[in-house]
Amino acid sequence: MKQLNEISKLVRYYILSSTTRAGSGHPTTCLSSVELMVSLLFGGFFHFDADNPNNPNNDRLIFSKGHAAPLLYSLWTVAGKVSEEELLTLRKFGSSLEGHPVRAFPYSEASTGSLGQGLSIGVGMAVNGKYIDRLPYRVFVLIGDSEMAEGSVWEAIQLASHYRLDNLIGIIDVNRLGQRGETMYGHDLGAYERRISAFGWKTICIDGHNFEDIFKAYDEALKSDNPTMIIAKTIKGKGISFLEDKEGRHGVALTEIEFEEAIKELGEIKKVTASVKKPEKLSPSPQPIEKKEFSKKYRIGEMVATRCAYGEALVKIFSEFPDIVVLDAEVSNSTYAEVFKKYYPEIFFECFVAEQNMVGMAVGLALRGKIPFVSTFAAFLTRAFDHIRMAQYSKANIKFVGSHAGVSIGQDGPSQMGLEDIAMMRSILNSVVLYPSDAVSTEKLVREAAKHEGIVYIRTTRSATPVIYSYDEEFPIGGAKVLKASDKDLVTVVGAGITLHEALKAYEELKNKGIFARVIDLYSVKPLDVETLKKALSETKAIITVEDHYPAGGIGEAVKAEVCPDRVYSLACRKIPKSGTPEELLDYEEISAKHIIDLIMKLSRI
Repeated sequence: MKQLNEISKLVRYYILSSTTRAGSGHPTTCLSSVELMVSLLFGGFFHFDADNPNNPNNDRLIFSKGHAAPLLYSLWTVAGKVSEEELLTLRKFGSSLEGHPVRAFPYSEASTGSLGQGLSIGVGMAVNGKYIDRLPYRVFVLIGDSEMAEGSVWEAIQLASHYRLDNLIGIIDVNRLGQRGETMYGHDLGAYERRISAFGWKTICIDGHNFEDIFKAYDEALKSDNPTMIIAKTIKGKGISFLEDKEGRHGVALTEIEFEEAIKELGEIKKVTASVKKPEKLSPSPQPIEKKEFSKKYRIGEMVATRCAYGEALVKIFSEFPDIVVLDAEVSNSTYAEVFKKYYPEIFFECFVAEQNMVGMAVGLALRGKIPFVSTFAAFLTRAFDHIRMAQYSKANIKFVGSHAGVSIGQDGPSQMGLEDIAMMRSILNSVVLYPSDAVSTEKLVREAAKHEGIVYIRTTRSATPVIYSYDEEFPIGGAKVLKASDKDLVTVVGAGITLHEALKAYEELKNKGIFARVIDLYSVKPLDVETLKKALSETKAIITVEDHYPAGGIGEAVKAEVCPDRVYSLACRKIPKSGTPEELLDYEEISAKHIIDLIMKLSRI
């Protein structure tokens, strides 16, 4: 224990010196977790090959309280993997030691800092270890007491219990103080224990600064048959008298004078190094999964909903992409992810109606090398947007699928209609947004999504639509299909998904009147096929975009921004929708064939 006391003192020194040099950071929240983390890493409980952070046998440590990043960096300084010189680059431009953990730092499992997400990521990693790779690694998650107010934490707690994740250990740093004052339960450890144990977790309440308590807790947790939560009473600012349990010090670095005073309090600092215990050399032993034949083909003219084609496509491509894992939020009979579940139940995980945790879980799976396909109604993905936003910073390879998009879902009404999803997913840096119009293009685009490294969103339609493509067509990301074209085209109509079929109806009616329009299937909403669109604009009078989505952030805005702000007309949903038939609602929102024709006739007279 004496060595751990010396290491703890050194870690406190590193925390204070790095945050003081940076002039910012959260030193007090780091100080409260020191003994908890020093015991874990250097007490023999955490197994990690420090020379190979990607070793599949490594235990995983997620700092859900990401503002304690200086503690993470200080621990790895003690382990000899960060130099003191590098530690002092904390929060500097170009340093991998950012204000909150990012993946550029090789010992950061995920990018965290938006509170309430780390436990969900841990659930995904634990599911991977227990059910997929079947490796004995453990997943540890350091959680702040303030973030225990986040609903996503409780979503993760209940699902971890459901899947009996005995390889998952949470550590709550109950230091009483949040950003502006006392947390909801202060130092009442029992309040946390009663709630968490009610979900089926093993709970252990300890003094978070007592090494004997901490060691005993880790020993118990590692023997548990259930997920375990260590609930540790700590003191914010521990070790420095003028910081201990003081309000108003959250996110405030020490002044140089305060730093000198703090160092005097710490006493003699011994610059020691310590090693982290290495894991066993094991190979993943996944359960053998028999690849099953699924040779269904779609015929031109056959009526098939793209959501149905999505589920069938997953089965068809699994042999080509065996790292696929499918998650769904208790709507798999609507998203048709249930088709995959029927064929491959071993790698289908029901996440229930808890979309935030589902996305966080997907991040954890992706960071362990899997390709998660995550499905629910497009409308319900919006509540998980912060988790999706954070996934981009973890460089997670996730495929999101939103079904029941737009007013064309019909009678269920506006609460079920995804009308903001394209805007939301387009806003993610380097994301891909795909919107197939028939079963064949859906199948091809699901394969393209699986091949692509990064975040992909596929928007599917509730209603059955006719198959218009043959299997010799290819659908590369960033492409578009010109379905109707002639040298007589007056305008270009750009549709995607359900509105492409409205554009084709309008084309046939206009052709009977001797008016020709070019029709483009913009199946890749991001990135756009700018070349095809610019060519169409140069050869026709105008472009009309038609979308089952609100105008803001939608297809019309995308085309105007990347092709031309002039001569681009947008038909989009501009009213609060209501219940009705799909046909009534497309007409009500003025995105039906009738309204496409009306606008073209108007433009023909200009």
